[in-house]
Amino acid sequence: MGKIIGIDLGTTNSCVAVMDGDKPRVIENAEGDRTTPSIIAYTNDNEILVGQPAKRQAVTNPKIPCLQSNV
Repeated sequence: MGKIIGIDLGTTNSCVAVMDGDKPRVIENAEGDRTTPSIIAYTNDNEILVGQPAKRQAVTNPKIPCLQSNV
């Protein structure tokens, strides 16, 4: 059987899971979390932040542009 992947693009959080044998397994993100906040931010240096780093930037530096799906 081919590989199966599921993607949940939620309005608050998103996550990805794969079938590991006969059981689904949620893949952890780079920070070790099973869900990622559905938000991106752009820094003054044109860096793109995704997930928790973007959420932290939105709190600590509210003047940078952020896009969040549930806003």
